[in-house]
This record gives sequence, structure tokens and C-alpha cells, in this order.
Amino acid sequence: METIIIDGKKAASVLQEKLAGETALFTQATGLKPCLAAVMVGNNGASQTYVEAKMASCEKVGFESRLIRFEDNISEQNLLAEIDKLNADPTLHGFIVQLPLPKHISVDLVIDRVSPEKDVDGFHPLNMGRMAKNQPAFAPATPWGIMQLLDFYQIPTEGKNVVVLGRSQIVGLPISLLLARSGNPGNATVTICHSKTVNLQHHTLQADIIVAALGIPEFLTGEMVKQGVTIIDVGLTRLPDASKKSGYRLAGDVHFESVAPKSAAITPVPGGVGPMTITALMQNTLLAARNQLGMA
Repeated sequence: METIIIDGKKAASVLQEKLAGETALFTQATGLKPCLAAVMVGNNGASQTYVEAKMASCEKVGFESRLIRFEDNISEQNLLAEIDKLNADPTLHGFIVQLPLPKHISVDLVIDRVSPEKDVDGFHPLNMGRMAKNQPAFAPATPWGIMQLLDFYQIPTEGKNVVVLGRSQIVGLPISLLLARSGNPGNATVTICHSKTVNLQHHTLQADIIVAALGIPEFLTGEMVKQGVTIIDVGLTRLPDASKKSGYRLAGDVHFESVAPKSAAITPVPGGVGPMTITALMQNTLLAARNQLGMA
């Protein structure tokens, strides 16, 4: 059995080309470009790299973009006040607050403060609730990107046993809801596993599809999966590596060398889920622009 490498860069390129065409029509009709802003607090290296990739994708599809930076000692009150300004800015269609945030700032307070109409990350409780009810909403970018990746590679999910490793509100919980709800992709039987799960390997060995979103590098190993499984690796951790010029290598939550030979299909790290997260973010931004102009 030859393993299919699920190429997120390829899928993202095709979908972003389509998005660029839709954006050109939007701009032609309105005289405006969709505008996305990214708010960064502090100087986290991984966050900086990711935000730069988002800004580059904006230019590629015909968006305007803004990078708004604050020192990591900004007070929670001042950051919330800055978010209020972005909510009120009519020239800005969507914005994200890049995570992680400094420990003195409540992530929940920040997410709740973002206007649901501009919440293109899809984290606001209103968007999460509407998504859970299969109503129009901004779905969180990484889970929505995963759904489109499964669709792009025509990986069947209906009736399949899916195990999601991790229950975060950013990936684990929303992807479990998306995969379980009626639709295609969807209609899967989903099990969420986490740090309190008893006999985790019992569950992973039953899985037709595994979404690994724990944030623990190379956690899922070959003996934990069955032959023919599909693996979606959401993890991205920098591990020290003296052989690399950068001094580190990027690792997913899956031990690729032992899991890939047993997999029907698997996402690499990097180049798997990451590009699709950015694509989904762009799609949400165009949708936000349309909504705000009454075009949806």
C-alpha cells in the first residue's frame, strides 16, 4: 500500500487561486479590497513566522492587510480598548488576535471582546455556537481548513470512526463537531480523547481517521494505529536540532517515520494543515467583507 502524502500547500494553492478570482469580482463590484488585520502581542518567534505567512497570503489573493503590534507588557485593559477600536473601524473587515498571549491577559476575555462580525478566526462563542448548530458562521480556521483538506483529497468520512486527540476550543472541540454533523465531509462517529482518557491506544487502534491536536511532539506512534488509517497532524513544535542552521526542527504530534508506513494518507509537518488554516482564514475574511456590505 502506497501512502498518500496529503499536501496542504497544493490544496491551499488551488483554493487560494479560486479565492483570488472571487476577490477580484468583489473589488470590481465595490471598489474595495477585503481588509484583514493581525494583532500581535510580544515577540514570539513562531507567531511572527505564522503572521508573516498570513500577511503574504493576503497580498496573493488581493486583500489589504495590517499588522498591529504591541509590547508584551501591554495591560489587559489597554489591549481590550484597542480591540474595541478595531471593532469600530469600518475600513477593517476582519481581524485576529494571534495566540499565545502573555499570561497576564485572559484569552477568553480577548476572544469575547472581538466583534462576532469580524471574528474571522471563528473563536467567538456566538460563532462557535452557530457552527455547532450547523448555522451560518465563521468556523475556526484550522478545523475548517482540515475539512476542506479532507474534501480536496476525497477522503470519505461518512460512517467512519474518527478519533480526535485533544479537546481545545481552537482545534479539538470544533473539528469534532464539524466531523460529526450532517454533511460531506461529516457524518462520522467521533471520539474525543484527552489527558484523562483511559487506555488511549484502545481508541486509536479503532480509528479510521485520527486528528492529532495535542501539542505534544511525536506523541502518536506506529503501534498506536491500525493499517490503512488516515492521519491529520495539527501539531507544530520547535525541537532543538544542532544539525539545522536554525538550531531547531519542526515536529508534529505524530511520529511520522513509524506512523506513515501504516497510513493510507497522512499530512506532513510542515506543509500539511498549516497552509489550509491560512486559506480558511482568507475565506472567512472575504465572507466577512461581503456580510458587512450586505452582499452575502
